[in-house]
Amino acid sequence: MKVDLRIDAETTAKKLAEFISHRLSRAGAQGGVLGLSGGLDSATVAFLAASALGPDRVWPLALPYRTSNPEGTKDAQLVASKLGLTLTVLDITPQIDAYFKATEEATMLRVGNKVARERMSILYDQAKAKGGLVLGTGNRTERLLGYTTLWGDMACDLAPLAGLYKAEVRALAAGLGLPQRIIDKTPTADLWPGQTDERELGLSYETADALLHLIVDRRLRQQEIIALGYEKEDVRRVRRLLRASAHKRRPPPAPSPEVRPKSARRPRA
Repeated sequence: MKVDLRIDAETTAKKLAEFISHRLSRAGAQGGVLGLSGGLDSATVAFLAASALGPDRVWPLALPYRTSNPEGTKDAQLVASKLGLTLTVLDITPQIDAYFKATEEATMLRVGNKVARERMSILYDQAKAKGGLVLGTGNRTERLLGYTTLWGDMACDLAPLAGLYKAEVRALAAGLGLPQRIIDKTPTADLWPGQTDERELGLSYETADALLHLIVDRRLRQQEIIALGYEKEDVRRVRRLLRASAHKRRPPPAPSPEVRPKSARRPRA
């Protein structure tokens, strides 16, 4: 069974542009800052923001690390030029390498997480400098699967694509008129050479989108989904990722108010 995730791209684009404009206006923000990697999601947010705010109020940054694919920055510049945006390029290699030089040998995953968090730190600093808000670029598929760095790319002031699966973002991008080169790119966080999202996840975005829709939106049980023709291991993998990443989608746990000592009553005069 093929899950139908078609959207009305024109209506969706209008609603999301209005969402961005309304949120920034309510916050009294001067504009929006975003990390523009040259990938599908960030390019889509750039198009939406430019439509909502005008190019003078959208401030994109490309923040490559030494292992980043140079094509990413080129594609970011392609998107910025098409929209009339001024792209700021800042190499974050010095601060990342300085940190790991002073610590024990790091895994690729640790470096990738550090890169993601350093990028977000810079975006928030630039937002403060410009009086703007940080526009998130994550989609619903990534958030549900936990394929995102907590306090890194997951951090933002507003997340225009958080309600859209990857397939829906791609359809929206086509409706917005993104360059076909961007739409057709292999999805990657570009955290290390040769890294791709689907290889790390162990399944395609098409399958992940369909299974998430069936599990989260339609609330079907595992056996019901398998009966529709999906592989048992894929279903189990998605369910596992949903459970394992639940903490990322919740506020940090805090002790109940009962742990605070009760204030002593003031004696009556």
